[in-house]
Amino acid sequence: MQLPISNELNIGYLSRLFDNTSNCYKFFWFQAILRKLNNNNNRFSFDELVNEMIADAWYMVTEYHLRLGPIGVKDNLEEVVKYIGIICSFPSSEKRDKIVEFLEKCDDKMVLKYKQTLILNVPYRLQVPFYDEICIDNKIWNGSKKTLSNEINKQNRLMYYFIGINGLKTEIEISDVWLDYLVKNKEILMGWLHLNLIHYLQNKNPSVPGIVDKIVPPAVRDLNRVRKYWSLIIKADPSLTDIYGKVSLTDESISVDHFVPWQFVAHDELWNLHPTTREINSSKSNFLPSWIQYFELFGSMEYRAYEMRQQYPQIKQAFEICSLYHLNNQEIRNQLYVAGLSRVQFIERLAKVMEPVYEAAKNCGFREWVYQGG
Repeated sequence: MQLPISNELNIGYLSRLFDNTSNCYKFFWFQAILRKLNNNNNRFSFDELVNEMIADAWYMVTEYHLRLGPIGVKDNLEEVVKYIGIICSFPSSEKRDKIVEFLEKCDDKMVLKYKQTLILNVPYRLQVPFYDEICIDNKIWNGSKKTLSNEINKQNRLMYYFIGINGLKTEIEISDVWLDYLVKNKEILMGWLHLNLIHYLQNKNPSVPGIVDKIVPPAVRDLNRVRKYWSLIIKADPSLTDIYGKVSLTDESISVDHFVPWQFVAHDELWNLHPTTREINSSKSNFLPSWIQYFELFGSMEYRAYEMRQQYPQIKQAFEICSLYHLNNQEIRNQLYVAGLSRVQFIERLAKVMEPVYEAAKNCGFREWVYQGG
């Protein structure tokens, strides 16, 4: 992705910002700067920026179970998010503003320790590509932050400089020569950052689908077509019951459930969707339903829908409309939605599609669930 050019600035330095990135901190630090930066606000404390980093990582870690660091290496951004999830009652879908507000007031010793670790290197190392006029040896890198900051501040035309070295109270100030460029091109730069972050996360989470949809909380999804499709099926066959609680769906305002949670698959493909009640769907949340206990029931319900598409023109028409939006894999369509399959054949094919996805979700930390009634 080409960054906007400038006749006054060396954009080549900026384009190398994420070279040699072994952990996620640079992405989140720079994103925090861009998020807060405007023409009237170009000076931020380390604490402000770290709070933004944690809030931005919250959804990725708690909702999507993404790994932010290399295997076998403790990633402190991921760890602090998990720790906050333990000490407070925030849901994974909590708004980022509320997370930031909590962090601003939080005096928990472990949270503060995590914050101190997060500012140990990234504020100083982010701009390494810019350091062509200064030479920083290991002794300075590993020495006092005041000495390191003073040395870095000797470099001309940096994006930001350090002010008042004092732990989390240390501040950075965006330089005038970069302020206009960063503000003017903020949206483009954020897109460039996200592209680099996606590549990084794909590398750290190779078995996780839909990374591109997991770097920000999702927009509201439209499942109305799927809901109408299943409503027609239930109306035609009132004997259908929810697979988890065996509840009749005839008089229910149905909810559409993702058998393998949306938080993992990040799509609304028809082969992973089925009707349930709102209460049961809420209880299931983003857990994995027990494969042994529920998959056969799920497969039977999907096969019943398969049969009824061939029997009822109205259901077939609803399916064709749904498939335009919710059936995007031609190979799966050829496997599951061809005519003439027996129940055994259909369920076997469905299992071959779903079981690898299910196991990948399980390996990523999504816990199994059994409905307890209610």
